[in-house]
Amino acid sequence: MKNNEIDTLLSKEEMHLSKLHEIVQESIKNEELIVNNLLHPPTEILTRGQSISDKVARFGGSWKFIIFFMALLTVWIIYNVLAPLGDNFDPYPFILMNLILSCVAALQAPVIMMSQNRKEEKDRMRSENDYLVNMKAEMQIRSLNQKIDLLLEEQIKTLFDSQAKQLALLSEINSKIDQLSTK
Repeated sequence: MKNNEIDTLLSKEEMHLSKLHEIVQESIKNEELIVNNLLHPPTEILTRGQSISDKVARFGGSWKFIIFFMALLTVWIIYNVLAPLGDNFDPYPFILMNLILSCVAALQAPVIMMSQNRKEEKDRMRSENDYLVNMKAEMQIRSLNQKIDLLLEEQIKTLFDSQAKQLALLSEINSKIDQLSTK
């Protein structure tokens, strides 16, 4: 009969350990899903205007644009200075060139700002996502701590129960030894 009690205690302990193992595996599986979602976010659907503003911002903020524009301005100035009087289309104070530069700046600035605003919104959403992931992780950690605490309480209770049964068994053995020694 005592062996059945010990087997019952051991099976309960094994059941608790298997539950703990399942909890840990489920947490790891959920974490892998979150990491996979963060590494491979859904593709963003852009409108035609957003796509154009991104391309203009990418090109307008590059060295290619700066070098190309400087070369174009240099060719413009050299041609209008060295061309004969009737062939130059923008003589020395280069008023037409200043007008074109102002127009390019006036058009390029809002387009770049649209692209930056969209990217800022994307960054804000990413930081909110990070915050939510951190909150979820914190909640999972709290949940795991509570589960571990419950399991530890259950194990301590089981240990005390098994210790009490062992003490009862030892006292029973001790009384039988006393009975045998008095005979």
